[in-house]
Amino acid sequence: MASMATKDARRIVDRRERSLVLGAGSSGLTAAKNLRERGIDVDLVEREAHVGGNWNIEGSTSRVYESTRMISSKPFTQYPDFPMPDAAPDYLHHTHVRAYLERYAAHFGLDQLVELSTSVDRVRPLARGFDVELTGPDGVPHTRRYGRLVVANGHNWSPKWPSYPGQDTFSGELLHAAGYRSGDQLAGRRVVIVGAGNTGCDIAVEAAHRATATVHSTRRAYWYAPKYAFGRPADQVSDLIFALRLPTRLTQTLFQATARLVVGRHERYGLPRPDHRFLETHPIVNQQLLYHVGHGAITPKPDVARFEGDEVVFADGSRVGADLVVFATGYRIRFPFLPDGLIPGGARPRLLRNVLHPERTDLAVIGLIQPDSGQFALVHWQSVLLASFLDLDARDPAAARDYLRAAGRHLDDRSQAGIDLVDSTRHLVEVEHAAYARDLEADLAELARRLAAVAA
Repeated sequence: MASMATKDARRIVDRRERSLVLGAGSSGLTAAKNLRERGIDVDLVEREAHVGGNWNIEGSTSRVYESTRMISSKPFTQYPDFPMPDAAPDYLHHTHVRAYLERYAAHFGLDQLVELSTSVDRVRPLARGFDVELTGPDGVPHTRRYGRLVVANGHNWSPKWPSYPGQDTFSGELLHAAGYRSGDQLAGRRVVIVGAGNTGCDIAVEAAHRATATVHSTRRAYWYAPKYAFGRPADQVSDLIFALRLPTRLTQTLFQATARLVVGRHERYGLPRPDHRFLETHPIVNQQLLYHVGHGAITPKPDVARFEGDEVVFADGSRVGADLVVFATGYRIRFPFLPDGLIPGGARPRLLRNVLHPERTDLAVIGLIQPDSGQFALVHWQSVLLASFLDLDARDPAAARDYLRAAGRHLDDRSQAGIDLVDSTRHLVEVEHAAYARDLEADLAELARRLAAVAA
């Protein structure tokens, strides 16, 4: 019986006429929906017991915490063909986002399509298509052969740990933000938060309420944007400025003037001035951080220099005792189920619009962007782009390969509206949302032209 079970587990189920979408988070759901609408047969698998990806706080790779809220407002968060309820707040709590994704899945029949508790363990590329090893809810491994693979496993889940002298002998607790879930982990402790991304700032604010002492360590000074400006969600005000299509420097000047008017000067809070222009780093949207700095509940410090015993020593020579250090230092882009080199580019994958493989018409990635605004609408249009490309490939494979060759001349276009971003791993897949949307629109128009030519 054991040998029979092993033989069955190794049998390859032929699904070459179908595409496999890997992941049922915000990117995988819209990918599956848009491919199906284009007549492309799809399987959808999700390793967790619920859809939602990062917004499913129960998931093993979810990085949301109890207080997580969107930093983009409703109009810049929702899918264009599935609006959020009018009664929903401007900035949704993670539980509301998960419920929204579940309604989206149900509305488009994806809840009947998705195979939950099904992990992709390994992918073996073929000349055309892939053998995919999976393990379902019964725990039995099996292999399927697919004609195409659409990867939507997310990129904010594999912790990027820093390394400082003395770190290994620090007597307190070291925690990456990936393991942070609630303010209970901070209560009654001397806390140092390292990192000034949105997560680091959120945790610092929670520590200001729960910890006995809170220190926030950052490598550089940053611009802080409020969630509201002039009585409206700040991203809606920002978009009005972007819509003017002004020269980049003038746009940056307007944003800096607005930030100083609404937030004030950083020096007033004892913080250094930013060493870069507005928009040259991923936006930090936090209404409360400077408030708590101004009230003495958060002490700003420069970068960590080293650890000594139970103390953290900073680059300016100052030191503090700490019971807990939280590294909010970001995440690495990883595809652990794919062989090395299958997606070119290493740390920053080199894909057309961060979606299409430059050489293979049977492999794509959805959701591999870090926009300065909401992501759901952009991944919707990424998926429409992919569906149009696969339609072209099905009708005329030679025309699809020709499109890839032509588009490959723009492989390094970053869709950043001429903004020179600070050199940082946090900006590996950063895009300016309006510029990226315009680039996708141009790509879709070109694909529509090629499809029309094939039809003629």
